[in-house]
Amino acid sequence: MMESLRRLIFAVFVLALALALFGIWRRGSGEYGLLNFLRGEKPTEVQFTPPAEPSLDLGEVELLARLDGEYSKLAASVLPSVVSVTTKTVRQGGYGWHPFFGLVGTRAQVIPGLGSGAIISKEGHVVTNFHVIEGVNEVIVTTQDKKSYPARFLGANRQRDIAVLKIDSNRKDFPALRFADSDAVKVGQLVLAVGNPFGLSGTVTRGIISARDRHLSDSSLDYLQTDAVINPGNSGGPLVNVRGEILGINVAIYRGDENVRAWQGVGLAVPAKDAEAVIKAVLNQEQDIEPGYLGLEVAAETVRLEGAQGPGQVVVGALVTAVVRGSPAAVAGILPGDVVVAFQRQLIESPSGLMESIRSLLPGKEAVVRLVREGQELEVAMRVAKLP
Repeated sequence: MMESLRRLIFAVFVLALALALFGIWRRGSGEYGLLNFLRGEKPTEVQFTPPAEPSLDLGEVELLARLDGEYSKLAASVLPSVVSVTTKTVRQGGYGWHPFFGLVGTRAQVIPGLGSGAIISKEGHVVTNFHVIEGVNEVIVTTQDKKSYPARFLGANRQRDIAVLKIDSNRKDFPALRFADSDAVKVGQLVLAVGNPFGLSGTVTRGIISARDRHLSDSSLDYLQTDAVINPGNSGGPLVNVRGEILGINVAIYRGDENVRAWQGVGLAVPAKDAEAVIKAVLNQEQDIEPGYLGLEVAAETVRLEGAQGPGQVVVGALVTAVVRGSPAAVAGILPGDVVVAFQRQLIESPSGLMESIRSLLPGKEAVVRLVREGQELEVAMRVAKLP
């Protein structure tokens, strides 16, 4: 009994000594501690004085302040016309053998998907990417005011990856965006990308047109390149200019590293002219025509040739940079370094116009190409093939 009492007294002594030493240390550090509390002392009030004025007056950064306001105004005018596109795909369950129950069925699996879109008519027509709604069972469009509507699929062009939807609603006053002339777009032009990345609806990012005619060949479509941040879920959303017009439909991001699924500084958009062509064909219920193909790749910049059509005459041409092996152009003898000056006996106006003319021909049709090689004019004919 006495031994237990001695141990208890010793423990109390050690605890008291530890508390005293801790109190002395806390007093030396200038901080409020237990001893201060026991003596009835109040803690010292913490000093916190925020600055009364910003670092710069608006008058000192007037131009930046105006630019800041213009960006906000542009985003506010575009956002009501940008929608989130959510989809559901039902994958039917299968059957499996169970050792006790025999042949049993598994439940159907519902796979969600997401993308973006832009309203392009007051009646609620929406443009998006075909890969966003391909093979799905249900499409829901959600507007910026958080209202959701079922949407019908009207048609698409698989090659251009553009699809047209119609919101099921009696409204005739949807806020819509118009298309810009994407042929007139210039490198360095300011743009906003608006969409639904990772399901975060109403996201706006800013950048410039980094390049145009990124793939100028008849075996791959032309794209606008931008450094505006584009991530999964942005697909189908608009790339707009400073007037709030659609320059392109965001379609893809470049991934140099296959293990990185996020933005790496290169986004691609289908030019507005291509999207408009698909929309027009869908609304007119025209058949989705397969584009023609010759196997040509040309430089994006035009070439000017003097004397090709006679003394003093200047002709615009498209410089051939590559020819696909085994393609109609290769079989016809067209070589890198040739300059195409006419197609179907019509002078070309630009390399992009030449590509557009090639794609507009039906597979099986004859194509006549006039070119200049080492100062000599040649005319070759070939049969248009299907796009591989």
